[in-house]
Amino acid sequence: MNTDRKARWAVRQSALPTVVRPCPDCSGTRHRPSGKIRVNANGKLLDVWLLLSCAACDRTSKVPIHERVHVSTLEPARRVAYETNDPQMVRELTISRSLAARNGYRLDWTGTWELETRTPLYALDDPTPLEVVVGFELPAPVRVERLLALGLGLSRAEIRRLVGEGRIHLPMALDAKAHQDFELTIHGPGAVDAAKHSKLLAAPSGARTDLGRAGSSGPPQHLPRQAAATAGA
Repeated sequence: MNTDRKARWAVRQSALPTVVRPCPDCSGTRHRPSGKIRVNANGKLLDVWLLLSCAACDRTSKVPIHERVHVSTLEPARRVAYETNDPQMVRELTISRSLAARNGYRLDWTGTWELETRTPLYALDDPTPLEVVVGFELPAPVRVERLLALGLGLSRAEIRRLVGEGRIHLPMALDAKAHQDFELTIHGPGAVDAAKHSKLLAAPSGARTDLGRAGSSGPPQHLPRQAAATAGA
């Protein structure tokens, strides 16, 4: 959509997710990345593990990344990242959904993200559409309704009303959890009323409704510059 009103929101990382799986030594189930990767070599074969620490007893456990893989099959830069405990590699492995699925644990994303908005003070009653591009710095599953409430500074009930009126157009359901980039459009009440009016004029006369009741809206509201969420979706 071509519009002069654009905004960018970013779901920023504030922490790494917690690995949820039983600890062999205690009743704890929550593990933090230790920041280390272990590489063992047996001739030309390598074993690589991500090391975790139990949040309850501090026991170190291992998550298999590669088992008996030939050294020639690994990119040199990746192998060096394993051997040097590269922080970006630790992050990549910790947030990996495929690694979690392969090893039978889940990731708890609570408290891992915050929403950063770079939105000028656009009025919600402006008829010109506002296109919002939402970018994800990490694949934390964020409920769309919560994201909109934070980004627009509105209650969830108000968000549901605007979506129901067609004022907010989404590429997914309002109760869905997004974890990758998407775009949404916010329309002013005038634009929605005009669209309804055009449909009413094009409809058979017997199917028209009372224009006086179509597209009523509340008082003008403004978008905030910033919103933050330190809890999960």
